[in-house]
Amino acid sequence: MLPERFQTSRLILRPIAPEDSAAIFDSYAQDSEVTRFLTWRIHRTVEDTADYIAHCLAAPPTASRTYVLTGRDDRVVRGGFDLRHTEAHRMEFGYVLARRWWGQGLMTEALTEIAGWVLRQDGVFRVGSTCDVDNIGSARVMEKAGLAREGLVRRWLVHPNLGEEPRDCFVYARTR
Repeated sequence: MLPERFQTSRLILRPIAPEDSAAIFDSYAQDSEVTRFLTWRIHRTVEDTADYIAHCLAAPPTASRTYVLTGRDDRVVRGGFDLRHTEAHRMEFGYVLARRWWGQGLMTEALTEIAGWVLRQDGVFRVGSTCDVDNIGSARVMEKAGLAREGLVRRWLVHPNLGEEPRDCFVYARTR
């Protein structure tokens, strides 16, 4: 079972909720620079964000959970983090951070905490993700959180905000 929340020195990661629609839309879901490398299209309306949240909540919490990153002191929404138990022995993740909070080490802090938790789980030996070869910021986050670049996968993911064709991605993982 995936945990209800994670906490770091500056963040609380709690399950996404329908009442987060406006905050998510306002802070990052409609920002073309933030959503550039995501696997979902930029949100044009707050209803798009509400639909996205409903999709997240439809996943069984034993297999996948989407968290909202909030400030520990102010509870302001800063981003999102999706953790997926894809196979019995491994978990995968994806994340997004509002532009206002870039460059402060927040996502590295969150990923470090979550990756540590994942690798303490019985029978789980790997946590990892991919990022577009042009997504230098995401690559740095994963490296700073202790994940190693394992290789390059060609034509791996479609980033619909960049185009309809699959793009090359780097594979990152941390193992025990």
